[in-house]
Amino acid sequence: MESGGEAAVIDPMLDVKPYIDLAAKRGVTIRYIFETHFHADFISGHNELSRITGAEIIFGPGAVAGYKMRAADDGDMFHLGFITLKLLHTPGHTPESCSLLLLDERNIPHSVFTGDTLFVDDVGRPDLAVSSNVNMNQMAGMLYDSIESKLLSLPNYVIVYPGHGAGSACGKSIGTELHTTIGMQKQSNYALKANSREEFIKLVTDGLNNPPRYFSRVAAMNKNGYSNPDALLKGKLKPYSAIELKSLLDSGNVLLLDTRSAETFAKGFIPGSVFIGLEGALSAIAGSILDPSEQIIIVADHNREQDVVTALARVGFENVKGYLEGGFPAWIKSGEPIDHIDSVSAEDFELRFRYNAATVIDVRNPDEWVPGFVAGAKLISLSSLENKLNEIDRNKISFVYCAAGFRAMVAASLLKKNGFDKVVNISGGIMKIRKTQIPIKQLSANLR
Repeated sequence: MESGGEAAVIDPMLDVKPYIDLAAKRGVTIRYIFETHFHADFISGHNELSRITGAEIIFGPGAVAGYKMRAADDGDMFHLGFITLKLLHTPGHTPESCSLLLLDERNIPHSVFTGDTLFVDDVGRPDLAVSSNVNMNQMAGMLYDSIESKLLSLPNYVIVYPGHGAGSACGKSIGTELHTTIGMQKQSNYALKANSREEFIKLVTDGLNNPPRYFSRVAAMNKNGYSNPDALLKGKLKPYSAIELKSLLDSGNVLLLDTRSAETFAKGFIPGSVFIGLEGALSAIAGSILDPSEQIIIVADHNREQDVVTALARVGFENVKGYLEGGFPAWIKSGEPIDHIDSVSAEDFELRFRYNAATVIDVRNPDEWVPGFVAGAKLISLSSLENKLNEIDRNKISFVYCAAGFRAMVAASLLKKNGFDKVVNISGGIMKIRKTQIPIKQLSANLR
């Protein structure tokens, strides 16, 4: 945001060039960099942006970091040209979480930037910053107090700009809209309909999925700082020929990440590859299933290697070793073996599936199982799959599905990588399966 030749950036992404370019284009000076909390789901660009611009980094009360920043007090005012940002301490997602209320030229509330405190139709999860001093229910209670006293007391017309949209693991089920208003959230947000503090705590803590395993590592990087953002963003990007890649794979010291489309990957890939396509949530899925200590080599579509490095950098991967020069076509030309993954439609699955001859694996998240899953399916979320391979019969066909198909292809690649030969992806996932006569079972409360 900008006013009177001055600008502020809230929760900047790692690649800060767009902010620098926009400020230069508009002839403004970036004066403040606000962080609504120590993010766990992406590496923030606050340090680099401050280094380049000299802007002050501002966190909420009680924040302690390994670099120069200011932990502001509740109610502090930050003037920006003709407007003002008022810092509201809104703990609950994390202890230092804050929201920023924008007051216009007449000092009238205009909008509020809520970070991970209040989303569209959801609220921030309260289980990420638990410690020996505070548990999840206590954090949820703080979140209730923050929303009730600081946000819901604002005029109904105030625009809400949350920190995340649909699909983020920082909430349970965030709405698809990019912004909302305080009044609209009073009507539509499930958590804000609670009649008491106790009911709110139960609503927001019930059915939470386990946080992705990369969250703690990323939060630590955002809190302690990182030395070289260019290394994160650019990687080494060394090209490897097919012959060189084969040698590396034979040594067992690298992980091969195939980022092409799911459809293209299924038709042919280098044996042992893990699939996470660029068109999906590459950052989040990579952070959830890949080991950050492994050296990664990328297989990508032409000129998309840098996009992959950037996506990995957002969740703190500093270990991109290089990429396959010429992509998968170069591997084909080398004459080396390839693998593929069979896919069937939901209708074909209905004809082929027999409970005693095959295994069905639902790799969605636990909250997605509640409305229904294929009767008899093993419920193993994607992030838990490699830890539960011993629960899957290698002698049977493994039919894999998710919501629409993307995560199932990721899971199928993991099974193939771990020696499962009979793997079949169900195209269209549960969305298509529900249109068949395959029995769907509801998840009972005692199985959650």
